[in-house]
Amino acid sequence: MSQLKFTLLQSALVWEDKEANRRHFSQLIQEHAQPGEIVVLPETFSTGFSMHTEGLAEPMSGPTLEWMQSMARDFRIILTGSFFVQEEDRHFNRLVWMQPDGQFGYYDKRHLFSYAEEDKQFSSGEKKLITQVKGWKIRTIICYDLRFPVWCRQEASNPYDILLVVANWPMARVHAWKTLIQARAIENQCYVVAVNRTGEDGQGRTYSGASCVVGPDGHFVELNEGEDAILKTSLNKEHLITYRERFPFLKDADAFSLF
Repeated sequence: MSQLKFTLLQSALVWEDKEANRRHFSQLIQEHAQPGEIVVLPETFSTGFSMHTEGLAEPMSGPTLEWMQSMARDFRIILTGSFFVQEEDRHFNRLVWMQPDGQFGYYDKRHLFSYAEEDKQFSSGEKKLITQVKGWKIRTIICYDLRFPVWCRQEASNPYDILLVVANWPMARVHAWKTLIQARAIENQCYVVAVNRTGEDGQGRTYSGASCVVGPDGHFVELNEGEDAILKTSLNKEHLITYRERFPFLKDADAFSLF
């Protein structure tokens, strides 16, 4: 059965400074990433969770996408994380899944964080992204999406093995972060791989990381709180299959879909 390797980059972000953040993550990737790994950056890794789209949002052909392509190609990794994208007069908090050959998929954040007025600055995503690597199916979501179990729910027509979450989730609600991750893993009988930032942003919000990997039984495989860290993990497909066969709860699930 296949092993899937992840490197999670839990880091502070430089507020609204795209070049500084790209330089920082370039160094971390150079020092810590190995060929064949999936390297995961936080949500809005190039700017922090700012609502200032003017000057921060880029076209898809802009420098941040080009940077992701060069990093994935040069280090032979899959690289993922979200940044601000502009399409005509609309803005998106967009996760890009970049492959070493330069091909990519993307997911636009579905649930916009109205508490911080994200819904006033950005447009909501309209499609899911499930990608395949070495026989694994990976579903991607962004931060606030984690609070909505119907959106994350397994579907019989297109199931997944790993739920991947990138976030800027404040320390004040970190208990909810960890609890929701465990709940999504248990109810979907999947691994959850989740990356959150650290440090303080330009609005005075503090982040404590708590990037983690949770198994299909809801137990933490990896967890790091409170500081910058590089988390490396290797997931085992055989363990996931055996667990689902022993506890076939998904076959009893209700059949529904949002779209």
